[in-house]
Amino acid sequence: MPTHDEILEAVRRIAAIRADWSFTPDEIVRALPHLNPGTVRTHITSRCCINAPKNHPHKWDYFERVARGRYRLVPRYRPAKQTTTSMTREARSTYGRAAGTAPKHAVHAVISRSGTWYAAECLELAVVTQGRTLDETVANLKGAINLHLEDEDAAAFGVALPVTLHVVYEDDVA
Repeated sequence: MPTHDEILEAVRRIAAIRADWSFTPDEIVRALPHLNPGTVRTHITSRCCINAPKNHPHKWDYFERVARGRYRLVPRYRPAKQTTTSMTREARSTYGRAAGTAPKHAVHAVISRSGTWYAAECLELAVVTQGRTLDETVANLKGAINLHLEDEDAAAFGVALPVTLHVVYEDDVA
């Protein structure tokens, strides 16, 4: 699968949980750890961005820059609205990932501090939680992921059991 298609699929998965379909290049880099981070960023900020200068012979109009470091998926590339109950089992098994790719055994999450609380967001699954300490937040995240996948076909979410959790902690230095 071409890199730009793989990036588009990752953006669809991540941006779909937001009302404005926005995302950051770092979110996509973390969601695609097997790709070179520089390649992913170049595709997002230049090759696939409609309001970037034309620096490449081949461009795709998938994203638009909406703020510094923030992009949005262009409406015509957003998946058609479907509810999980109206989707067939086969469609659910490939929804959110490229058809023909194997489910991943790892999910990624970002934890950041907000005041006295820590917030965690899973990048591949629609899971968000919080805690008063890092340990509590990670424990809550594991529990939320288990609940999310409980009695579900994990492949429908693009993952295969057992799932390994990769966590990145973000904090201001100063």
